Amino acid sequence: MAQRNRSQVVRTRFAPSPTGMLHIGSAYTALFNYAFAAQNHGKFVLRIEDTDQVRLVAGAEEAIIASLKWLGLRWDEGPIRQSERCALYKKYAEELVHRGKAYYCFCSEERLAKLRESQQRKHLQPRYDRHCCRLDPESAEARARKEKHVVRLKVPRRGETYFTDLIRGKVAFKNVGIDDQVLLKSDGFPTYHLAVVVDDHLMKITHVIRAEEWISSTPKHVLLYQALGWEVPQFAHLPVLRERDHTKLSKRHGAVGVLEFREEGYLPEALLNFIALLGWSHPEGKEMFSLSEFIERLDLKRVSTSAPVFDRAKLDWMNGEYIRQLSDEELGKRAGEYLKEFRGLDLDPKLLEKIAPLVKERIKKLSELEGLAGFFFKEIGWSRDLLVQRGETIESAKEKLEESSRFLERVSSWKAEDLEEGMRKLAEERGWKAPVLFMTLRVATTGQQVSPPLFESMEVLGREQVLRRVERAISIF
Repeated sequence: MAQRNRSQVVRTRFAPSPTGMLHIGSAYTALFNYAFAAQNHGKFVLRIEDTDQVRLVAGAEEAIIASLKWLGLRWDEGPIRQSERCALYKKYAEELVHRGKAYYCFCSEERLAKLRESQQRKHLQPRYDRHCCRLDPESAEARARKEKHVVRLKVPRRGETYFTDLIRGKVAFKNVGIDDQVLLKSDGFPTYHLAVVVDDHLMKITHVIRAEEWISSTPKHVLLYQALGWEVPQFAHLPVLRERDHTKLSKRHGAVGVLEFREEGYLPEALLNFIALLGWSHPEGKEMFSLSEFIERLDLKRVSTSAPVFDRAKLDWMNGEYIRQLSDEELGKRAGEYLKEFRGLDLDPKLLEKIAPLVKERIKKLSELEGLAGFFFKEIGWSRDLLVQRGETIESAKEKLEESSRFLERVSSWKAEDLEEGMRKLAEERGWKAPVLFMTLRVATTGQQVSPPLFESMEVLGREQVLRRVERAISIF
């Protein structure tokens, strides 16, 4: 096999199919391609593999691009769409036929179905029987001008085809087990196998980093490179991500699309850090690191071949750690952008900056902020049951709120520490348990029993808002 010229500029590519939203497993592949190119001062190419016209999903390409941009994986070239390059693929398919490396196949769907049924009955590996490979080349070419046909790869029946995987070492396949794969479909569109080889060659891709599910296709690609007289790129096949029960990533376990993780309130830098650790380990054993550090320390030899587990609980933990590292201003900014896009709330950035330190230690995702601290910017409601604490009566709860209201009206300082000190003195003077008084006031002020620190929240809400809520709470008794 030809060896690649080491002086060439490293070029990687990410080539998703717009048949759905960008899966987190695909983002995993994109990350390694992006980082490897960046580490080697190379180029990262985005290619849209949209030749499967039947399975195309409207809006999928736009969602793929939005996902990559949100993650910060910017490409140097592209997006290049395969559907705009069909003439190229046809040209090379014809060239392979003329070289005797491929052939026209005129078999009907009915014949192929019967062939598969016969092979299944005999417990044979389903494969094409080379019926059309035996046709006279000249007569086959004449028929191809007027009959519906496909072009198939003519796989040598002896020997083996191998490649050296940068993660797995030498991988070899006996040629007798490789099917004569269709290269060009009857509608003129290429199959994945032809298009990927032509594009990777013409785009000067030096390293093909993709999921291990493509390992079985790689010998077909190597044969195509050899048949066309082209240099073979280096391959690296990443392990497939699994759920904790070792099944393939599935929506029944939670989000699997990149934009779903965005909507759930994850930070892109946390998500990238998390997926970088799936199957790869930092040489210093670190769990948290930036994208730039990942680029610097990436070594494909450190990628495991076993399927890494997508531990959602660990992702939540890591996302919470990243949230805590944000400044109050940055957390307020990100929370504002999130709430505006996904909750339709256009909030004052200054208010969110004040809220940030009160929730930073308590949330793991931006989506949790509204449930914990929505009382800062939304109307609240109460019930008697919620306002009356265990062991209290309606009369005692009402009394606590009335006394609290009088105190809050006359208190001179509206700072959290002064509010707390004053309320503790009030509880002591009246012979009340401070925790009971505070919980009653918390419910009246926030509408909930669990909230950020009470007095810090009251300071942010302001005297007028707090008094208005306490008076409304009193009115329901």
